[in-house]
Amino acid sequence: MDRLKSRVVKLSAAALVILLIAAAIGGLYYWAQKNNIKKLISTYALIKTQYLHEVSTAKLVDGAVKGMVESLNDPYSVYLDKDTFKELNLQIEGIFGGIGVEIDVDQDKQLVVVSPLPETPAARAGLKSGDVIAKINDQDTVNMTTFEAAALLRGKPDTSVSLKILRKQENRTFNVQLTREQISVPSVTGEMIDEHPGVGYLRVLHFNRASTNAQLQEELAKLEEAQYSGLILDLRGNPGGDLQAAVEVAGYFLKKGPVVRIVHREGAEDVLQPPRLGRQVKGPLVVLIDEGSASASEIVAGAIKDTGSGVLVGTRTFGKGLVQTVFNMGDYEGVKLTTNKYLTPNGHDINKKGIEPDILVKQPDGTEKDVQLEKAVEILEERLMQGQQAA
Repeated sequence: MDRLKSRVVKLSAAALVILLIAAAIGGLYYWAQKNNIKKLISTYALIKTQYLHEVSTAKLVDGAVKGMVESLNDPYSVYLDKDTFKELNLQIEGIFGGIGVEIDVDQDKQLVVVSPLPETPAARAGLKSGDVIAKINDQDTVNMTTFEAAALLRGKPDTSVSLKILRKQENRTFNVQLTREQISVPSVTGEMIDEHPGVGYLRVLHFNRASTNAQLQEELAKLEEAQYSGLILDLRGNPGGDLQAAVEVAGYFLKKGPVVRIVHREGAEDVLQPPRLGRQVKGPLVVLIDEGSASASEIVAGAIKDTGSGVLVGTRTFGKGLVQTVFNMGDYEGVKLTTNKYLTPNGHDINKKGIEPDILVKQPDGTEKDVQLEKAVEILEERLMQGQQAA
């Protein structure tokens, strides 16, 4: 009797498992039909059985993943194959052979110069923020990702690369031949402004979680030793970088929080506060911005403006108010997706709009004088004088 019961229980369990498997298969089939997954499977099967040449499954999967990401029509979301994933790591390390230019893709899927890095082949050739790189070595850049373009622009030092440049504001195109150099990108530089006692100057070139905070502390300590009284923070040509690094840097300059509002896909917000309480720099603050100030640098500039912690001088910023996250998919591959947007502390959405300066100062073409910096020094000295009179 016990054996019979045991056999019945085993049969019942087996039947239940079969039913569950059938239900799962049926559910999967229904889901595949509903979401048109059959088209993907059928296409794969047709290529594997009917296409003239043999194609590996790995190549087809890579193509399918890349196609899914491209279907988002988002220039900032990209599939990272082994080469592009390696390129991303080179950017993080900050040392490579290239021409020294920060690039991005605009809404028309054109490859544009965000900013040339100082003292690099790109800067010496006169490339400017907003220049469209139409061709790299005769290869058209339309629909090219920034990683693909960077792989073409970079190479061994002393090798050459040719660019076709479209400068929209001058309505002209021209070609330029550049020789690659070893590019080492510092995060922060600083100095006291000659002939202007008490005026300290900091330039943040990009935001890197590994180095920016440490370099900022180091440069601030030097300015402190030189007895600065007021500070100019230069974010011109800063293309952005790591979100957390921007939040940390902003904390040095803000009178109060928050730094930024991160908006998730369902509408929820994370309000990010500076990691340290109280402003870390002394005296009045003037911030330089331009059309090359993008993403993380706009987070810092927007926070300073909204909290009344300093005066913004220059021209309107780039206008990139989106946050990307890199997902590691294993085997040295990944996907970079736009996962959030950000708002300034007062809730301003700056995407495709940029941040307007408090005082508009354009840098004239054809002059070596830094008119924007001169204006920043003038404003800072006025405020220092006002502070002395009030005291």
